[in-house]
Amino acid sequence: METDATEVARLFWRPFRRSVTSLQRRMDVFIAGSNHVDGDNFVWVSSMGHLMGLFDIEWLGIQPTDKMVMLRYAEFHKVEDGKLGDTAFYYDIPHLMIQAGYDPFGSQTAAHMVQPGPAPHDALLIQDADQSEGQRTMDAMIGDLGTWQSGSPIEEELARTWHDDMIWWGPAGIGATYTIERYAKQHAIPFRAAFSERSGTGHIARIAESNYSGFFGWPNFTAKPTGGCMALPPAIQNVNFA
Repeated sequence: METDATEVARLFWRPFRRSVTSLQRRMDVFIAGSNHVDGDNFVWVSSMGHLMGLFDIEWLGIQPTDKMVMLRYAEFHKVEDGKLGDTAFYYDIPHLMIQAGYDPFGSQTAAHMVQPGPAPHDALLIQDADQSEGQRTMDAMIGDLGTWQSGSPIEEELARTWHDDMIWWGPAGIGATYTIERYAKQHAIPFRAAFSERSGTGHIARIAESNYSGFFGWPNFTAKPTGGCMALPPAIQNVNFA
């Protein structure tokens, strides 16, 4: 969806801030870097964390709880002439629904949790980091993504670029997993069994700074849900993934 700042405020921010009061932005990651997709011609800024507040008024048909809720978010901003030229927002609305007592997907294979920040507590990069560190992170973390290689077991494929004690903080409906073995069992294997005709990634931006990187696109990739997933039946049409 493409729109301008006025429409973003009307459609999202004003209704959300009316419904979730005493709002705080609880930011866990803040990075910036040149966009590797467009030849480093523009700098993008990305942050991730939660919008926390008191859920006091109905929002999007979700009934209020009068209790604290945390809406998980990730956002990417393209900087042009000192202003934000483009922005991509991702909000895990089903995650908020679960906190409010809804069950949009039924049981999920991994755990439902509120995501903490990175364990080293060093992801708020207010000052610029060494660019060479970001390049190493970009090469290691994003190089294999979207290749869908199948010549070896998934565990071996993941071990090329991930530590054994990795943590996957998946969105609601998928959930969080810990260690390569459990990630493969609780997400990667079921996901690959459920979706066929998976495309390559369609990233619009890829950035990295220090030990952290981020990427986005819409769609990031497409696939056909031939095996069914998250209590949804199989389908013949392709679906988009962020």
